[in-house]
Parts: sequence; structure tokens; C-alpha cells
Amino acid sequence: MTTDTDLPDAAESEAAAHAQRHALYRVQTRIAHDADEQARNLHGWRQTYDQLTSGRFIGQLTGLHVDDMHVFRETTSETLRQTCEVQSDAYWLGIPVNRGATGRIDGGLIDGETVALRAGGIEFELVTPAGYEIFGVVVQGGILRRHAALAGHGDALIDRASLSRVLRIDPARKTQLCARLAHILAEGDAALATCARPQLHASVLDALLDACATTTDGEPIEAPSSRSRRRRIVGESRDYVLANRDRPVSVPELCEHLHVSRRTLQYCFEDVLGMAPASYLRVIRLNGARRELCDASRGGALSVQNVAAAWGFWHLSQFATDYRKLFGMRPSDTLKAAQMLHSELRFAH
Repeated sequence: MTTDTDLPDAAESEAAAHAQRHALYRVQTRIAHDADEQARNLHGWRQTYDQLTSGRFIGQLTGLHVDDMHVFRETTSETLRQTCEVQSDAYWLGIPVNRGATGRIDGGLIDGETVALRAGGIEFELVTPAGYEIFGVVVQGGILRRHAALAGHGDALIDRASLSRVLRIDPARKTQLCARLAHILAEGDAALATCARPQLHASVLDALLDACATTTDGEPIEAPSSRSRRRRIVGESRDYVLANRDRPVSVPELCEHLHVSRRTLQYCFEDVLGMAPASYLRVIRLNGARRELCDASRGGALSVQNVAAAWGFWHLSQFATDYRKLFGMRPSDTLKAAQMLHSELRFAH
């Protein structure tokens, strides 16, 4: 039996649910001041960002979630190595905005005249240069298949995604596609109406399918096995460094562990990441130290000195210098900011 006192609660619950649905379809912009924060802002992904170039990081993510589709625009100030994976039975399409900037996806080049595709449930690697901007669309597989069939495209685009291809796109269609995505993200309130959501799905997918229908697979410069081997060497290098985080791993030691020559190691790193092995070995430990400094949940047990030692930086002053050069702030500033944020969150709860 419903009483009069139950009615306000029911009305409030319904209003709260309506407000939640209303917020779900609103364009949101998030600003990040470190690479890990930027990675966390992309919901529904499994990913890790490592900052490779020196400077205070700033990233921006403007996105719109509509049912089983996510449309976003991402900008990042520094060179990043990203390991990414979208949810299973989904597909990601990446459309770089910068014409002159060249990134790498799984070792292949991605520039202003290409579209990258990846199927969900499979990890891929993305290396993006400083000052990078890219549109992304993540769409549930069933929706993409149905719309492709209705548009007369069949499973051609999905087949390409399954093959992990980078597609070259007609510049005029690329411009139209970017303009359409920018328009959607600039006028997100129009997508809040229930009747507008199917039209939004259709608009995005029509633009993507039309643009990709005229693409051609990029010509491979080399055998895929060679590219895969270089990526494997870089990946195993990272794993070895992280497994021996408490000490600096040297290039000769890494060569011995991987059974490769120094010249081969140098070539692999320059091709996959665009940097020398020695620089990467230091940068990966600095990124690890930053993540630990940001873990303020450990409270008073955390100190700059302890974190530096845990990551193999024995000279505290040199660690502070290298850290500030890479991230644009002192390690003590990172720790202090993390502790303040943790205290605020505890107080709020």
C-alpha cells in the first residue's frame, strides 16, 4: 500500500533518475594535469599512459556518451606511449586532426590522412607526438554491423578492424568527417532529447562509413613479422625494467637479456618510440615513481626519498632534477597535491 509519505520519495527518485539520464547525454570536458589522469578520464578503456617528453603535461578530453556509442576529442601536450584496449565487442576508430603530426599505432604510421581501427578486447599500442589532437569513436559491435548492413557497406569496415589496419582516407572526406564530429561535440545539448539519439547514431556512423568506404589499405613498407619483432623487443624491455624497478637497468644488460645487439636495440626503440633506449629506460622509471607519488592512499608512509629508492634513483637531488625536467614540477609538489586531494576526498565522505 502506498501512503502519502511515500509519494515525495518516489517523485524524488524519479527526478534523480531523470537527472542522471539527462547528464549521461551531455557533452563533458575534462582537463588533466598528468598523463595518468588523462588515461582515467577515458571511461570504459583499459589503458596506461607514459609521458616520454619533458614538460608539464596538460590534456583535454571532450566527450559524449550516447547509449552504446562514445564520441570524443582528445588533445595532449606531450609525447605519450599508450597501451590501450576498448571493451569486447566494440570497435574504436581514431581520426587524427593534426596534418603534420605523425603517430604510431602498433608500429604503423598514423597521420593526418589516415583512420586507425581496432577491435575491442585486444590491446594495442599508440605513440602520439607532443601537441597531438585526435577524434575517437567507440561503438558497440552490433550497432556498427546493423548500420553498415543498412547502408550497404556490409562487414568491410569490421573486417579491416579485425585485421588491425590503418586506412588512408580521402582528404576532403576526412575534413567533412572531422567537421561533423566537432559539430556534435560543440552542440551536445541537442543530443539530450530521446528522439535525437537515434539520429545522432546515424549521423556519426554515416559520416564514418562514407569516409572509410573510399579508403585504401596503407601499403606495407616491410614484412609484418619485422614490425612485430621490434614491438616485442620494446615491450619486453619495458617488462624487464619494471621487474627490476629497484635499480637502473643498463643498455648492455638489456641487450644481454634480450639476446640482441646494441645496434638492433637502438633501431627498435627509434622505430617504435622515436627515442633512444637509454632515455626510455630512465623515463619509464620516472613515470613509475610519479604514479607511486600520486598514490596518497598510503598516507604518511609515502615520501619522496622512499619512492625514489624504490625506483632505483639513489641520488635524491638528481632524481628531483630529472623529475622536474620531465614533468615540469618537483616530486614533492606531486606528493603534496596527491595528499591534499586524498584528504579532501576523505573529508567529503
